[in-house]
Amino acid sequence: MWQKIANFPVLAYIALTGFIQDFKKDDRGLEVVQVVLIVLVGVILVGILMYLLRDWLAQLWEQITGVNISEGTDGGF
Repeated sequence: MWQKIANFPVLAYIALTGFIQDFKKDDRGLEVVQVVLIVLVGVILVGILMYLLRDWLAQLWEQITGVNISEGTDGGF
């Protein structure tokens, strides 16, 4: 009984280091993180593009539909 109690810290250390090594080798969640980061970067780039092109898109929309979205005129259906 005393031998088991004396070996407990060693067994706990071995179990913890084994868990850490297995955790480092496990890459199942890595694909999910990559997809989320790619989607996030895509959304940010589209947002930046829309921010930079908003004036040009407003002018183009006014030419096509006759609706001035900057001033809010002629917006009725």
